Amino acid sequence: MEKAAILAITKNGIKIASSIRQHFPDWEIFAPSKFRDTTDATWYDVQTGAKIIELFSKYDAIVCIFSLGAVIRLVAPLLKDKRTDPAVIVIDDKASFVISALSGHLGGANELAQQIADKLGATPVITTAADVNKTIAVDLIGREFGWKIDDDSNVTRISAFMVNDEKIGIYQDCGERNWWNGQIPKNVIMYDDFVSLGNSGCKGFLLISDKILDGNVLADAVVYRPKTLVAGIGLHTNTTKEKILECLRVCFGQHNISLKSLACLSSLKKPQEVVGLREAAVELDVPVVYFDRDELAKISIPNPSQMVQAYEGTPSVSEAAALKASQGELIVEKQKFPPDLTIAVARIRK
Repeated sequence: MEKAAILAITKNGIKIASSIRQHFPDWEIFAPSKFRDTTDATWYDVQTGAKIIELFSKYDAIVCIFSLGAVIRLVAPLLKDKRTDPAVIVIDDKASFVISALSGHLGGANELAQQIADKLGATPVITTAADVNKTIAVDLIGREFGWKIDDDSNVTRISAFMVNDEKIGIYQDCGERNWWNGQIPKNVIMYDDFVSLGNSGCKGFLLISDKILDGNVLADAVVYRPKTLVAGIGLHTNTTKEKILECLRVCFGQHNISLKSLACLSSLKKPQEVVGLREAAVELDVPVVYFDRDELAKISIPNPSQMVQAYEGTPSVSEAAALKASQGELIVEKQKFPPDLTIAVARIRK
């Protein structure tokens, strides 16, 4: 957890907060100034309700050492969306129980509650159905690998199917295979091909792919996008962000692959930074990987260019950069977007 605040409002709570921070030294303690002692804490004079408003917007997690009812009343007006609300943990004044109160899955409160309980010798209280039933948490699949859910509108419904032991079909054609540790639940069936999945009679589906899939199963599916694609970019120094983004959308769309599976952009390292490429990467929230011309010149590619060789010192930029960065296979050969851009796409082997 990157940023966590511990909010204690009693003398004993402050002692518990100090104990927690021994195990999580980067966490910050907040407590009323009327209980000021030698504890390294931020002592506040405002009402706790005002303080929690401040913490709610600034921290990834808030550990509250006071009653669950009081915490609920304080945070209720602040709730917006489970995808953005911080994790909220509640601990009683004797540190007997550590309760995952808010953002259990997406916010990480369940995992955090377990970690704190282990350190304190307390009992973790986790009520999320997927955790209690030891089944697959639909909204967390692939999260540790950076996978994205294509459209989360079906997540709640498919999650209900999962915890109620309805028949769920899974199809995966790319990405990490170790996304689930342990035995697959008995109501979940893995399918090797998309046609068999569609004819399976399953009530819900989990699709793990970087391809744009089609079919009736999508109405009852959650689609996950692993970070498996690398876009190699050949461009001029003055190629704009807008041109790069638009042509990437066109290229991916024409070849039925998802831009949400983009792992990085790759290109030739030029003497002067291409601002448009950096800006495009920022907007796409992916890194840019650069290679020297000598590195790219060693890559075997299907479409070498004498013109590119003359200007750049390597027979390929887009195809060679995509292959070099991915260490995989080229799935989209060089696509030209005159006069100043080429794009190729490779898939990372995982």
